[in-house]
Amino acid sequence: MIELGWKDVIDIVLVATFMYYLYKLMKESSSANIFSGVLTFIVAWILVTQVFEMRLLGSIFDKLVNVGSLALIVLFQEEIRSFFSTIGRQRNSPFIRFFRRNSKDEKMHRPDIMPIVMACMSMGKQKVGALIVIEREVPLKEVIESGEIIDANISQRLIENIFFKNSPLHDGAMVISRKRIKAAGCILPVAHDVDIPKALGLRHRAGLGISQKSDCLTIIVSEETGGISIAQNGNFSLRLSAEELESRLSDALEEK
Repeated sequence: MIELGWKDVIDIVLVATFMYYLYKLMKESSSANIFSGVLTFIVAWILVTQVFEMRLLGSIFDKLVNVGSLALIVLFQEEIRSFFSTIGRQRNSPFIRFFRRNSKDEKMHRPDIMPIVMACMSMGKQKVGALIVIEREVPLKEVIESGEIIDANISQRLIENIFFKNSPLHDGAMVISRKRIKAAGCILPVAHDVDIPKALGLRHRAGLGISQKSDCLTIIVSEETGGISIAQNGNFSLRLSAEELESRLSDALEEK
């Protein structure tokens, strides 16, 4: 008879929670079928080696597990990065609070937010496409270095000029960090989620992609419709009004 102690119960609950979270993460990245196959193999390996104690078949499975672990790291490298990035975005973690690099002086307030809101509304009315990434606690150094360094004060006129259709930097993303426009024409990772509406173009996919890899807030102005959207934590908020945009920016940026 198998005896279960309180440590065993906690162990089972933690493993079940971890497997559920891992399955959910794989499902979102369209890797659920591969994950199910790997899970089936692991169950078969445990049965062969621990329950039935088949030495020959068990030794073969052991070799496959040793090689397969490296293969899984290569196969699921994006999902693994996303997994640890999600953990790192937990704002209430004491480790994250200890290592926060942003001081109170670097918080964005209404005078910093309103030029962004006014520029987005103006570009939306003129159907000028724009992609603005606002850095929060996760540094975007690599993204900034992929574009042209500007390092200027936040200004409605400057934002509109950068995204003007004849501007050489209008196709890339603008990065705002520490109450400064750091760079423009930056390259962002593109999200490949299959459930993104087809009406949303490459700008929206790029905005969603960077929001999946950091805690930034991304504003997208559609060139086709003039609609204003926000991507944050891998989720979209579409067709925002000026009041909604200001409220979302204030809630996200003043809370740090």
